[in-house]
Amino acid sequence: MAKNYWMMVTSPENYLITKQMGFTAQPLKGQHPRKVQRVEPGDRILFYIGGDRLFGATATVISKYFEDSTPTWRKEGSSDWKYRVQIKPAIVLDEEQQIDAKQLAPRLDYVRRWAPEDWYMAFAQSNLHLLPKKDFLLVEEEMRKLRSRNPQRPSPVQPVTTASIC
Repeated sequence: MAKNYWMMVTSPENYLITKQMGFTAQPLKGQHPRKVQRVEPGDRILFYIGGDRLFGATATVISKYFEDSTPTWRKEGSSDWKYRVQIKPAIVLDEEQQIDAKQLAPRLDYVRRWAPEDWYMAFAQSNLHLLPKKDFLLVEEEMRKLRSRNPQRPSPVQPVTTASIC
């Protein structure tokens, strides 16, 4: 059972890198080490594609955080991707299925401190946000509904390996 529910705010480019890696790893910035230290195996992550304001996927953390600043992802802001966690995909929406956050975000408890038209500012302060369980499950349920309308597509995404290409 998840202890924490996180939202990872990521750029479209970095989301694509994580997706191409089969949602097996996620970088975490070094600017908020206390948050990073709270990320544990079993925690859940919701991916918010910041530039496009879309919800794209969910995953489960399967490792403790560890230091690794290999430049796999593009730098966002002033802080480097100093840490990593290994993850396992749960629900990964196809690009055309990704959820427009304008439709769901106003229903989230997490954004209630902001004026309804400024909901997106709730996600602007950092790239890692601790969400209420209720908010995470609301978005994930909407994702599940979208996946069930298109059941022929596999979910979760499987990483591409040399063996799978041959």
